[in-house]
Amino acid sequence: MTEAGPLHNVSSRSVKSKLTGTTALIVCGLAFYGSVAADSEPRAASLPLPTPQPFEAQYRLEIRGWPSATITHTLSNEGFHWRSDMRFSVAVARGQERSRFILDDNETRPLFYNSSYSLFGIGDSYHLSEADLSSPDRQTALFDLSRRAGHENCTASAPCEIEFVDHKGRDEHFQYYMTEPGTIRVPAGQFEAHRVTLIDTEKPDRHLQINFHPDWPGLILSAEYQKEGRRETQLTLTSFNPDGGTTP
Repeated sequence: MTEAGPLHNVSSRSVKSKLTGTTALIVCGLAFYGSVAADSEPRAASLPLPTPQPFEAQYRLEIRGWPSATITHTLSNEGFHWRSDMRFSVAVARGQERSRFILDDNETRPLFYNSSYSLFGIGDSYHLSEADLSSPDRQTALFDLSRRAGHENCTASAPCEIEFVDHKGRDEHFQYYMTEPGTIRVPAGQFEAHRVTLIDTEKPDRHLQINFHPDWPGLILSAEYQKEGRRETQLTLTSFNPDGGTTP
């Protein structure tokens, strides 16, 4: 084996770990591999929840020690179901994940999930059918969580429990809570926001804060992943294009 071989493999593992670890939280994952939920206790939600609307958005992704990248996020209606699609690329890596789900009143049910990544030209892909999805996949979860934000009684002292599956169908467990709505400014403009904080129950020193738009389920205004009090990853909305609607 040449000297470049081991170095290439170590770099590949490092990049993959950075992508899947940081982003598994940031849904954004932010590097791509994030969130909906099944609670252990009933949640109080005001009815009705916001109605989904198709859109395309772009985010600036910043990972500590990496060059910034652009994530494109599309939510589209395909008749009886919805499709959420996220994709990104940086100098040595690119990735995509998408899911299909249906709405049944206030419940969101996953139908299909697919993700793929490429590091230094070497990659892999994952597929989960409806039968594989015992809990929501990350994209379905992200949509559902954003739709419920501001409509549940989940607080820092009494957080809600959530479960979802990762890109390989493995169970993930988190807690989350809401804080008071506020206004934030991002490159795409100034918006009202509902903030959700997610905490890894197995790694409480890590948490993810996501600001969602209250009227556009699935639309992320900003997100920040922190580890041991230090920001590791940040996502900000840079452009928003509603499909047949008016920019909020």
